Amino acid sequence: MEFQNTKCECGHQNPTQTILCEACGKPLHESDNETAVLEMRYDGVARKSQKANPSVIDRVWNFFSSVKIAVIVIIITLIGASLGTIYPQESQFINFDPSTYYKENYGTIGHIYYLLGLSNTYESWWFITLLVMIGASLVICSLDRVLPLYRALHKQKIRKHDQFLRRQRIVYEQQLPDAMQQGDWIQKAQKALKRKGYRVYEQDGAILAEKNRFSRWGPYINHIGLIVFLLAVLARSIPGWNLEYYAAFPHNEPRPIENTPFYLENEKFTVEYYTKEEMPEQFAKEGRVIPKLFETQATLYRCVANCDDPLAEPKLEEVHKHNIRVNEPLKYEDLMIFQYDFDLTPKLVAVKPNLKNPKTNEIYGSFELKISKSEPKYTVGPYTLELREKYMDFDLGKDGKPITKTPNPNAPAFLFMIKGPGLEETGEPYFYFPLQKDKQRFREDVLNQEIMKKIQIDVQSMADVTIQESLSYLNVRIEKALPYIWVGAGISMIGLVMGFYWQHRRIWLRLNEKQLLLGAHTNKNWYGMRNEVARILRETELEVDVNAIDRGGDKS
Repeated sequence: MEFQNTKCECGHQNPTQTILCEACGKPLHESDNETAVLEMRYDGVARKSQKANPSVIDRVWNFFSSVKIAVIVIIITLIGASLGTIYPQESQFINFDPSTYYKENYGTIGHIYYLLGLSNTYESWWFITLLVMIGASLVICSLDRVLPLYRALHKQKIRKHDQFLRRQRIVYEQQLPDAMQQGDWIQKAQKALKRKGYRVYEQDGAILAEKNRFSRWGPYINHIGLIVFLLAVLARSIPGWNLEYYAAFPHNEPRPIENTPFYLENEKFTVEYYTKEEMPEQFAKEGRVIPKLFETQATLYRCVANCDDPLAEPKLEEVHKHNIRVNEPLKYEDLMIFQYDFDLTPKLVAVKPNLKNPKTNEIYGSFELKISKSEPKYTVGPYTLELREKYMDFDLGKDGKPITKTPNPNAPAFLFMIKGPGLEETGEPYFYFPLQKDKQRFREDVLNQEIMKKIQIDVQSMADVTIQESLSYLNVRIEKALPYIWVGAGISMIGLVMGFYWQHRRIWLRLNEKQLLLGAHTNKNWYGMRNEVARILRETELEVDVNAIDRGGDKS
């Protein structure tokens, strides 16, 4: 900043926007009320946001340096954060369709909630923008104030102008007794001040005593902590820094962990229940069954080859084993996996149906059809089966067309285009339902009425059916920013403690031919400061009435 300079009577050059002379403290711009208490926040040193005729950049700086604007942004952020708590966020669910969930469960208001993007509040662009604005406000507010504060505190002059001393909140004047020598009294005053923990500076009959200056930096250390905290929160959006989702892990099937080179296998899942004797009486009367322990014996693998090739089997290398229980997660590097829930409902994993001629019962062969990882094409004897459509939870929509209700294999269905002897050259469609209940429910024989006269897909026995007896639901987390969040919170707490439990206290003393003039300032606890000044003066053998140590005039 460039300002024209004003010269004080002490000879010091001061910027025109400086309220007080930076050397002697004399007020440079007299107001109508010349007895008002001086503004001592930065000892009168001007801030950048107080610049006259600001440019566009200065206006942006002034906007973010305003405490009022910072408070408004924080309030808006809190309101936005509270909106995200009205209904569950999308990240809290395992498997669901958000486009229909909120409307089905919460009605029209829930659907509007979803359309407004509030179901992803904390990952939304507007919420992140608010956090960035808070961070910018913290940085600019701190720089706008810490630089003039540093300048004021590190360039303090010992001898201050009379007007500076008389316009402090705490002022005391007294004539020294005739029997008391000026030099002796100054030495006594220095000793008394030092006994109270003050650092004392003396020059030509003037004294500056100061203690707890470090407390003035408390708010800015708090700001630094909050900035680190906000940066850590924003860093969670960096790819690989934050991951949290819920996933189902079936028995003996390594499943990939999103956005990582790791796979997790549920080798064995066990659950134990409380007996009637162990359960509280209230639960026993209700007939509730409560799990005592559920545990996933997990093995963690690292993919070392064929990781990005969907057609090739990935090569896995075991890196860690752990029995995952509630509050006993698997931890490896930045990865944490928690036990969340379980499902003991049997689920179909794979079937091995035969392809046969319904007229002659001739079996052409069989093929393994995996429900989740189905192959796009199967060759059975002289026939080729091309998988055209797959429905994990088959149903018919309002328009009569096939749809999938959920991603769970509740009612799997497969649409094959079969080519081979006795069929159309371009192939003929065949809707196949692995579960017997679905065959009857959706009338498989009617859907395949024509082709089933020529060829049929059927499972001969339960030996050709693979059932998943249990499913373990796990919560997968990666949180690289968490240590930095704690560091920021710790720094912020240090700043708060510094600001709350210590006060910056300064006492200026001047002796002019035994006429004592004292001015004192503290950033809080004025009554404690006044009593301390009285005790110090009494230790110098002056008779002091504590009620006389005050301005007695304008306390604004």
